Parts: sequence; C-alpha cells; structure tokens
Amino acid sequence: MSSSLPRAVPSTNVPAASRPDAIATASATVSAPATPVALTDRRPVVPAERLVAEMVPPPRFAGVSFGSYLPDPTQASQYEAVRVLEEFAAGISAAAEPAKKGWFRRSAPAPTGPAGVYLDGGYGVGKTHLLASLWHATPGPKAFGTFVELTNLVGALGFQQAVQTLSGHRLLCIDEFELDDPGDTVLVSTLLGRLVENGVKLCATSNTLPEKLGEGRFAATDFLREIQGLSAHFRPLRIDGQDYRHRGLPDAPPPYSDATVAERAAATPGAALDDFDALLEHLKAVHPSRYGAMLDDVQAVFLRGVHQVDDQSTALRLVVLADRMYDRELPITASGLPFDQVFPEELLKGGYRKKYLRAVSRLVALARDSAA
Repeated sequence: MSSSLPRAVPSTNVPAASRPDAIATASATVSAPATPVALTDRRPVVPAERLVAEMVPPPRFAGVSFGSYLPDPTQASQYEAVRVLEEFAAGISAAAEPAKKGWFRRSAPAPTGPAGVYLDGGYGVGKTHLLASLWHATPGPKAFGTFVELTNLVGALGFQQAVQTLSGHRLLCIDEFELDDPGDTVLVSTLLGRLVENGVKLCATSNTLPEKLGEGRFAATDFLREIQGLSAHFRPLRIDGQDYRHRGLPDAPPPYSDATVAERAAATPGAALDDFDALLEHLKAVHPSRYGAMLDDVQAVFLRGVHQVDDQSTALRLVVLADRMYDRELPITASGLPFDQVFPEELLKGGYRKKYLRAVSRLVALARDSAA
C-alpha cells in the first residue's frame, strides 16, 4: 500500500535523479507504514462524558437515510417499515416545531401515535439501517446506542443522572435490545418508563432466532412481556427477509497463514496485529464499555491463531468486540479457524444463541471486506 502514499514533488524541473535531496525526501515520504499496534497494549479510560457524546449511529451508518435503504423486492414488510418510520419521524419533527402565533391561527394539535416503535425481525434485514435513518431524520437532541451501551451509561452516570441526562432528548434509539439478562432488562425497562413520562420517543430493535422465522411469531411477544408496563407504548413493526450480508455474496474467505497475516499487517497503515489467545485474555481486563475506545485510530484488524472459544464469558466478550469492530467497518484478516466455526455447538444451543449468531454474521462480513 506504500505506493498509494503521496510522493514529494521537486520544486524545479531538474530531474530527481540529479537531486539527491529530492530522492531522500521522496524515499522518506513513501517509507513503509508504521509498525502495527497491539490491542493488547491498550487499556483506555473513557470518561462518562464521552459515553454520552458518542451516543450516535456508528460510522457504518453515519450517512444512511430512508432513501438509501434498499428493501428486498419480495418483502412487502420492509417497504411498510420505511413508511411507518417516516411517519414516526414526521410526528417527532412536528412536535419540535414552535407553535405559530396570530389572531386567526390555532396552534397545531399535538401529534398522536405511539411513544415507541419496536422493529421486530431476524439478522441482516436492515433494522439498524432503519433505526439510524430514523435518528438522522429526527431533530435533536437525540441519542443512539446499543442496549449494552445504554446499560454501561447507567452504570457510569448512575440511574438518576442517566434519567436526567436522557430526558432532555426527543428520541432515544436502542439497537440490539437484549432479553437474556433479567436484571439489565428490568433496569432498562424502568429507565425507559421514566423517559416516556418525560416525553422522550423511543425506537428499539432486537433479533429473532432463525428457527423462529417461519412460525409467524417473532420476538415481539417476548419483548413486550419483558418491558412490562411499557408494552402499551410500543408499536411492534415486523420486518421479514433474509440476512442481506449473505444475499448473493460469496462465502467467507478461508483463513490465511500466520506469516501472511503478519506480512499484510506490516504493509497496512493503521493496522492492529494480535494473537487471538492474548487478545481474549486482554479483554478480561478491559470493561466492555471501553472496547470501542480500544479501537481508536485502528483501520484494520489482523489476528493470528483464531480458534474455537468454549468459555461462555470469553465468548460474550468477543461478541461485544465484534460489534464494535463491525460498527467501525474494520476489515479482519485472520489465520486459524474460520469465523463461522469460532463458537461451538454447545454455546449456539444456549440462551445467548442470538448474540453468537449475530457475531458470526458480522465477523464473516468483515473477513469478506479484508479479502476485497
């Protein structure tokens, strides 16, 4: 990749071959990229203020809109989802407009409709794209974060301060709402209840297990049951379809050799190179809320010796890291086991199956990016 870097341009028409100083300058300009960093050397400290400021759609969805969403032509529910969310955004925007004054003018009636929308569907049908599009189409103040990021925010600020901070927002978007931890679910449900009381509009997504997709019952029943008193405020919006990451795309590329991974890392600006075992061990010492900061300034991830992860706690930490890498669109070049084999069948049959399948889908997509 060094050939793509800018070369020094001599200030005269004298051939560079006759100007040693120009040759030296050019050589220095196109020198090899810096030595790759190691994620295992990073232990970022993230202040609470940064957690709040970073509650925006991840870079992958920074420029999306309802217009850039490409519905599957065979899935009418995807077109319907766009229509409903556009109306939801319009209602929030109308409520944000100042009332018009005049002798013969009446203030516009308060918009009616649900306080929240729940996007109900499987992997890769574009729920996050739609959620981010809603965020972009709505006037601020507003916040966007995953369920895990929201619980981390409450932990950093404290419950009352989190309520006070988020109550000043018009919209809160929650991606990947998780129903597998009763404690966190009750915490977030209580938080959302307080926010609804303060006029905050909500939109949330979560995933459905693949084997449930043909049963006419997505995750909406579970979601509405777990949020208890909030269920009356949400309109479930079902989105059918298959994972767009696998629509007509080739299979994930096979793993590379250790030598190839190291060689490509050395030639890539902004590379992070780690041994898989060491990285998994390091994740134990870093709070998951800091995994994003650990990837600051990283442009590509290189891993040596990927293997099956049998320990549940370690596997869940890897899931969070995979989410943060996917958010930042970091291509992954790896040796060892293919990513679709990283979680054993025992874990895939357990209560966190949704998380593991989401992580596999995202890791495979990032591996494709590196091959491209």
